[in-house]
Amino acid sequence: MGIYEDLGVRRGINARGNQTLLGGSTPPPEVQAAMDEALSSWVSFEELLRKSGDYIAKTLGAESAFVTSGAAAAIALGSAAALAGDDRDKIARLPDTSGMKNEFVFQKCQNYGYKRCFTISGAKLIEVGGESGCTADQIESAIGPNTAAIAYFESGRWGDNMVSLDEARRIADKHNVRLVVDAAGQIYPLDRFQRVAQTGDVVAFGAKYFGSPHSTGILAGRRVWVESAFQQNFLGFEVAGQQGLARPFGRGFKTDRNEVVGVVAALKRWFTMNHEDRIAMEDAKRTAIASALRGVPGVKPWIPTGPLIGPNIVVHVAIDPQVTGKTASEVLAELEAGDPPIWARSSDGGRSVSIGVQVLTDEEVTIVARRLREILEAR
Repeated sequence: MGIYEDLGVRRGINARGNQTLLGGSTPPPEVQAAMDEALSSWVSFEELLRKSGDYIAKTLGAESAFVTSGAAAAIALGSAAALAGDDRDKIARLPDTSGMKNEFVFQKCQNYGYKRCFTISGAKLIEVGGESGCTADQIESAIGPNTAAIAYFESGRWGDNMVSLDEARRIADKHNVRLVVDAAGQIYPLDRFQRVAQTGDVVAFGAKYFGSPHSTGILAGRRVWVESAFQQNFLGFEVAGQQGLARPFGRGFKTDRNEVVGVVAALKRWFTMNHEDRIAMEDAKRTAIASALRGVPGVKPWIPTGPLIGPNIVVHVAIDPQVTGKTASEVLAELEAGDPPIWARSSDGGRSVSIGVQVLTDEEVTIVARRLREILEAR
């Protein structure tokens, strides 16, 4: 009996990837070893955050950085920096932004489930453009006396129908407003990781995507704004000169010293590993699953082509319910109901099953492929 069995929690196979619902990540052995070592001693947490931040900033080519408790916390702290800057009275008031510049201009066509992270600190999103696109003129027309920032979701896959990150930078500089960027998964290619980190005033990344603990992230960007976010983080009351004022906005965004060290160890590994070998290994997993399903009536496995951007490496399995007698949703339900449960998902509205392979072992790849074929061939 293990700890999960003691608790009555099912162990399963994660065929979704770095998803929060399944725990986000499992640090590689060398990262876990560094984290274990970090707990063997006490340190000044401010010194740890600042010196680890120096390493992260140097690696990414940004002016400044520090570890946060996930990408959402980084977005919230970065937004707080855009609202308050170095004004201690404003810092003490957040998330109350009455009487402050509190509007963030946001392209409506970038609508996504985590945009609320920009507003946790008290900002108000002003959506511009339409669902199908947005122009630079529309963003500039929306910037007014109450505008504090442009909020930007960088997916790595935007087209010409919307304002690019570089163009948003130009507009922000022109109007002297901040550029707050959610780039949670933009950790590959490495030059893209660095370029995005250098573009925003504050940029949020999810560290789980490159092998750090699930509960970690990075805030990087321009020094003055990252410092404002640092002062509003969980250490602010003790070290940022806020004694006598309200607790800082980010008090709830605590990290532990082993998590901070985990980000550094994982980032070092990410920037020194052979990514061609890594991608070749993941491609072999995708190919194995696709090959195992070829020839099944009503089933068409396919592997996305083009450059790999971000952490997700998937193989899609298109399912024709007229032939198989099952929808993709029903196949997903059967996968999850099995022993062990296999958690996969659909990324196209329920027409196919998408298998994320980056956290699957070779043994799990074989199990997933076999179970899929059994389910899809059963009538």
